[in-house]
Amino acid sequence: MESLYIIGALALVIVITLYKGIKIVPQGEEWVVERLGKFHKTLRPGLNLILPYIDAVRERITTRDIILDVPQQEVITKDNAVILTNAISFIRVTKPQDAIYGVEDFRLAIINLVMTTLRSIIGEMKLDEALSNRDQIKARLKEQIIDDVADWGVTVKSVEIQDISPSPSMQKAMEQQAAAERERRAIETMAEGNKNAAILEADGKLEAAKREAKAQVALAEASSEAIARISDSIRDRELPAMFLLGDRYITSLEKISQSDNSKFVIYPADLQHAIKGMLGGVFKTS
Repeated sequence: MESLYIIGALALVIVITLYKGIKIVPQGEEWVVERLGKFHKTLRPGLNLILPYIDAVRERITTRDIILDVPQQEVITKDNAVILTNAISFIRVTKPQDAIYGVEDFRLAIINLVMTTLRSIIGEMKLDEALSNRDQIKARLKEQIIDDVADWGVTVKSVEIQDISPSPSMQKAMEQQAAAERERRAIETMAEGNKNAAILEADGKLEAAKREAKAQVALAEASSEAIARISDSIRDRELPAMFLLGDRYITSLEKISQSDNSKFVIYPADLQHAIKGMLGGVFKTS
């Protein structure tokens, strides 16, 4: 009976020993093994043997790409504008022993490194530059952290800026600024239109005045020519002028009489005597 207990105990010890000594590592993982508390080796995918009770698996590290979500944070730009930004990083552990012994928590360390580096890069830019140069920020961010994470046995595959936008208070201020700018442009456009209209109106009046002046000059020349011809005909200087004035006066009275608003037509009392005198003078001259 005692022999059966011994055999059972030995069998149990053998099973435990085999369990501790035989390790099957799945694809996509690497296991860090310590021997008596010190790093010994890294187990690759497949069947591996270690010394039971002496060697122990310290950490199981995935060798697949790891996605790190960098939390959103407030960043102050060079021109003192507050923006919100977050990022996402794709990394891969290439040296598991460095990832375990080089830093306490490589995931948390990389997240904080990305956050601080991102604040530093955006802090050197103005608001417009930060909002429009996302690719430049991404390239600089990867370039600045790649050497640091290499010491932790990690390779940065890519860093993407998920979002970069002004804070709510900054957005409100920008909207007010944009509204003020649109109003200013509208006022300038209206003022420019009024100025052009005034210029065109002034040009029109000037052109009209020039044409009126030319017409007056032409009319005066025509009257002078008419007086000269009449004077040559009747050899009298006073009578032709009186004749032309009387003719214009009669023409004016005719226009006034044709107006819708005219009720009375007034003419001088001595008009008949003036006409008779003119006609008499003509007849005498003839």
